[in-house]
Amino acid sequence: MSEQNRLMRGFATVGVWTLLSRVLGFIRDVLIAGFLGSGPVAEAFLIAFSLPNMFRRFFAEGAFNMAFVPMFSKKVESGEGPLEFARDAFTGLATILIVFTAIAQVFMPALVLLMASGFAADDRLDLATLFGRIAFPYILFISLAALLSGVLNSTGRFVAAAAAPVLLNVLFILAVTLAYYARWDIGLTLAWAVPIAGIAQLALVWSAAARAGYRLVPTIPRLTPELKRLAIIAAPAALAGGVVQINLLVGRNVASWTEGAIAWVNYADRLYQLPLGVVAIAIGVVLLPELSRRLQANDDKGGQDALSRAAEVALILTIPCAIALVVIPLPMISVLFERGQFTSQDAAATALAVAVYGLGLPAFVLQKIFQPIYFAREDTKSPFKFALVSMLVNAGIAVGLWFYLDYIAAALATSLAGWTMAWLLWRYSRKFGPAAELDARFRTRLPRIIAASIMMGVVLYVLQLVLGPLLSTDGWRYAALALLLVAGGASYGLFGRLTGAFKPSELTAALRR
Repeated sequence: MSEQNRLMRGFATVGVWTLLSRVLGFIRDVLIAGFLGSGPVAEAFLIAFSLPNMFRRFFAEGAFNMAFVPMFSKKVESGEGPLEFARDAFTGLATILIVFTAIAQVFMPALVLLMASGFAADDRLDLATLFGRIAFPYILFISLAALLSGVLNSTGRFVAAAAAPVLLNVLFILAVTLAYYARWDIGLTLAWAVPIAGIAQLALVWSAAARAGYRLVPTIPRLTPELKRLAIIAAPAALAGGVVQINLLVGRNVASWTEGAIAWVNYADRLYQLPLGVVAIAIGVVLLPELSRRLQANDDKGGQDALSRAAEVALILTIPCAIALVVIPLPMISVLFERGQFTSQDAAATALAVAVYGLGLPAFVLQKIFQPIYFAREDTKSPFKFALVSMLVNAGIAVGLWFYLDYIAAALATSLAGWTMAWLLWRYSRKFGPAAELDARFRTRLPRIIAASIMMGVVLYVLQLVLGPLLSTDGWRYAALALLLVAGGASYGLFGRLTGAFKPSELTAALRR
């Protein structure tokens, strides 16, 4: 199999499993919204669940793994002790996280207030603290699973790592359903489902890595020269990850002062995360080890082709999604979420946040495309500097406009900070030479992709008006939304072909490979 075919097969494999995970995650959030709405139990659980996820991105995905994958890929390529290096990294990460989890249990009320200072004035603080103490050990299991996923991805094995998040959402759906029929406390049941899901995810990727020849069993921690180098490389990335999490902290704190806003922002986040996860994360997971291998072999042309095709496919799929989120957020939120405890007022507030997040969706994808260039070259300092600038933009807009825009200031700040980060990553990637340059084919097709997406947006807007009565009628609204989305997708395919933005056959063939 050629390198390009292997790369595209990796994109497709991760994309399919990520799509399944995001769809199940969406079903999970629809159930939570229906049973809990935007009330205090929902907000307390969402904050509690976000705590281990925030630190997971800081410790594992945001820093450790981004430094670990290029180093491990090179050891696999050269055969210089990859198993021993992975085992030492696994042991070191586990040791740090066990200590950190124990400390977090003691200071959980402070961590909750750090995430949502608006909770200080009511009962949500005690509830979120209880849920947080139950859910927080998830960080240990999921961070170790993320490291093992990096091992699998670096060796070209994508299925188990991509399938692991599916377990989390399946267990959440089962937990909500079981709690409803058994008349258990839904919030408490969800909190216990978090660490159980983490154990299941870790078991899945650990067994896959063991079958691949990387049976990682913790040993006595030791600081080897390789781990020292890993720490030196990871430190700036950790700081960058910390800056990104500060952005999230600012947004949640702003939202916590408006009753129900944490839930609105969270449900909006889930909707725009669906295309982001399917496209950006799938490509980012495959692109980092691929670029590392190409650059290790001094293959600049291969690196440029991998980067350009990844960016092209990502924007072909992402820009129309962003347009749809901006043009028809209310029909999507209303049809998908409005039931049970989730009211029409909740739907309207969430839809507004969705539209604002949609403006930043292409930027979030571009970050996933350009960050691997820096990490593949073991440059983690530059992304940290860019993240600092992004943090200042985010905090300035979120806090400065809160009085005028309320919780929407947080969503707008996230989108504008995302564009700032994406522009800086692109602007300064030129120092890495030809491998970091987007080729002529990409530059030719980008404006055509944008034009086709805008024309699709016009079609969606007109159809939304035509289908308006059906979109608000029980029994018909699901079919009406499906018709609206299918018509939008079909029109985009037609306009894309007419403008020369892409050929459907190329896209289909690439995903098949």
